[in-house]
Amino acid sequence: MRILGIDPGYATIGFGAIDVAQGEYRLFQFGTINTPPDLPFERRLKMIYDDMSALLEAMHPNVISIEELFFGKNATTGIGVAHGRGVILLAAAEREIPIFEYKPMQVKQAVCGYGKATKHQVQDMTRRLLKMKAIARPDDAADAIAMALCHARSATSLLQRLNRE
Repeated sequence: MRILGIDPGYATIGFGAIDVAQGEYRLFQFGTINTPPDLPFERRLKMIYDDMSALLEAMHPNVISIEELFFGKNATTGIGVAHGRGVILLAAAEREIPIFEYKPMQVKQAVCGYGKATKHQVQDMTRRLLKMKAIARPDDAADAIAMALCHARSATSLLQRLNRE
């Protein structure tokens, strides 16, 4: 199964794909989609849609794991991210790719076993689980890889629990 993790945004969107087979994880590809700040916002959203569509066509993920949004101190930035996230969800929905959403604490719990792990701890554990030589850069890509791992570890756990019942 190929899981595509997405760290949503509108300036930088992180993506990280992993292949999962028989409890083994293998990094497939990671990177970012970037939009220029001088473009009008609606053009940035179209760019995200076009680039995400091309990415989905090239990668053929079985599922998408994406961060669930929460609004902290800066609601204006959060609204922009929500627009970008909506465009990403639309591109996936058009291709009928199942979408799974996780809160940051769920990602930390699934990857590190501790819901209050630091960003560096999550990145280092991601590196270890995928046998990478270094932590993925930029941070948006590293976060997206952790999103994919979260789904791989959570989905496996849920399936095993269902099979026992």
